Amino acid sequence: MRLTGLNEYEALKVVAVRSPEAAFVSAEKIAAEWKDLRFHQPPDYGIAVQEHAAFRAMLANAGAEIVDLGATDGLTLDAVYARDALVVSPKGLILCHMGRKSRRAEPKVCAEDLSQQGYVIAGEIKSPGTLEGGDIIWLNEKALAVGKGPRTNAEGIKQLAAILGPDIDLHIVPLPAPNHPEDVFHLMSMISPVDSDLALIYQPLMPDAFLDWLTRQGINFVEVPEQEYASMACNILALGPRDILMLDHLPETKSRLEKAGCRVQTYKGDEISRKGEGGPTCLTRPLVRGI
Repeated sequence: MRLTGLNEYEALKVVAVRSPEAAFVSAEKIAAEWKDLRFHQPPDYGIAVQEHAAFRAMLANAGAEIVDLGATDGLTLDAVYARDALVVSPKGLILCHMGRKSRRAEPKVCAEDLSQQGYVIAGEIKSPGTLEGGDIIWLNEKALAVGKGPRTNAEGIKQLAAILGPDIDLHIVPLPAPNHPEDVFHLMSMISPVDSDLALIYQPLMPDAFLDWLTRQGINFVEVPEQEYASMACNILALGPRDILMLDHLPETKSRLEKAGCRVQTYKGDEISRKGEGGPTCLTRPLVRGI
């Protein structure tokens, strides 16, 4: 199956997710893992299942076909964040080599599920390279931003560039170090495109060179307010151009997006998002987007 819509904003046609039933599995597994994985608190398994089902229904109601990724031994609670294990490309799916060691079983499991549905594997990032999907943002089929930081290193970016070939304008964005070496800070922690000419950003963390590159691509900005950034206000999912799904209880960011002409829906993600710091982009691996 061909991957189309290499961007973050066209209408979401096919998206992969992994449910808490497949990732969290049980209350016992949550209790055994949450501290080591740096979750803020242990997710409530039953409520997480309910939240994810409601989130999944919102994707389906937007017209997306949903591919459910399976469970297997070796996956952790982090596997609910389906974006990170794979990268989409014009040539097919690219398996990541995760910067977080505990997640390194995920890419092959996800690739096996999707290969069975006809998706082509274009390549694989191998050690000592590291790469995670949350650090990869396609602006369009020729322009790609890659965050270089604790989860994606220079060797991983070099291997990615070799797989993609010379026709892609690949812009490397240096990322700040997180507060703890096991905490996550992806490129999508500070930018989420919402249309061909608009992105939501947290400006204080954006390097000037990156802002200049985005401006040359014709991107305008909506800025996340300081008081809402820590609540993952910058992590939003475009269901289509200026059609947004975001976490609840972020009123100022929601208002600013609406003033920029966006339709905004919110979901409850206390267990599936806030406790593990994974918003709607983290919970989804978009595979096909289109007009």
